[in-house]
Amino acid sequence: MSRIDLHIHSSISDDGELSAGEIAAQCRAQNMSLIAVTDHNSVRAVPEALAAADELQVLSGVELDCTYGGRNFHLLGYGFDPACREFEIVEQDILRQEKAAAEEKIRLFQKATGIPVDTAKVLAASKNGVVTGELIAEHILSQRDAKQYELLRPYLPGGSKNDMPNVRFYWDFFSKGKPAYVPIRYLTLPDAAAIIHNAGGIAVLAHPGQNLAGDNTLLYAIISERIDGIEVFSSYHSKAASEYYLGIAQQHRLLVTCGSDFHGRQKPNIRLGGHGASWTDDQLMAGINALLSCSRIHYY
Repeated sequence: MSRIDLHIHSSISDDGELSAGEIAAQCRAQNMSLIAVTDHNSVRAVPEALAAADELQVLSGVELDCTYGGRNFHLLGYGFDPACREFEIVEQDILRQEKAAAEEKIRLFQKATGIPVDTAKVLAASKNGVVTGELIAEHILSQRDAKQYELLRPYLPGGSKNDMPNVRFYWDFFSKGKPAYVPIRYLTLPDAAAIIHNAGGIAVLAHPGQNLAGDNTLLYAIISERIDGIEVFSSYHSKAASEYYLGIAQQHRLLVTCGSDFHGRQKPNIRLGGHGASWTDDQLMAGINALLSCSRIHYY
């Protein structure tokens, strides 16, 4: 495992499990050297992560949902001032929309599948009234009669999608283009990058292999929007995908970063530092330090 991980989710994320302090403790136990807690559209865990750093180097981090070319993307931000008010505005706007969409997600899922969902129980188990696809999956797959539904069998023990059942359930039913998807108005990618830059940070395209599906035209357009780096090494990337995006990053002189996208129990096969980088930690740090030394960004 690598000692560097710049894509970690805490319990501030609706699908995260551990607090930032617990994450820092685990990272110290693994003798990790550099981390960033990058919650979905929120920087609220950053102060706790920084306070718990001790001998760890910690960068402030966030993962902003955004859109570009009609698709949804994630833009990672690093090294910014977490007190910047724009982050709070973004979080509150998305929280409002997500709460409004909660029951609609359940309704659409039931309509598409015919599988009953106890709406009251799901809402009671939600964080701040936000209902995620993973939460619905956790509720449905734990029911005694789940095996009677052929649609659910791949996600149950022994099924083909049981390695990360709740996440794969989300991808299959609640992601964009799927039957229970409810659109949320996200920032545009250029606007997300501007917020990060205005707060003194750097903007990095997260796991492009998952979102771009080989669309080079769109990738080059995104690169032209003043992003600073690409998350080349990711738990979602095959070795071939990582090498491809490494070539793109080097060609365009972009920062090469690495991240596991650790969430805890929702993604049980993803470990801290488990991004599979072919570069050594020294190589990764050399690139990160070179960029940081030329900017306003600093470690905490």
